[in-house]
Amino acid sequence: MSTDKGDVQVELTYEGDRITAVRMLKQPDHPQTAAAVPKLIAGTLQAQSADIDTVSGATVTSEGYKESLQAAIDARTA
Repeated sequence: MSTDKGDVQVELTYEGDRITAVRMLKQPDHPQTAAAVPKLIAGTLQAQSADIDTVSGATVTSEGYKESLQAAIDARTA
């Protein structure tokens, strides 16, 4: 997903139907992004969906992450 800060792309690893890992393939080169990514990944692993909280101070990256995450989830179920 393209954002004002840069591209965001995630890759998911599954065991059965559970998301077990999230890898950032692309992310903006920005300090707030670096701080937000671990929180976004932790939220994903807990929620097992793209229904996660936006990280304060990294709204643009969070929204791009959630869009990319949902696309990855949708691609697996297609």
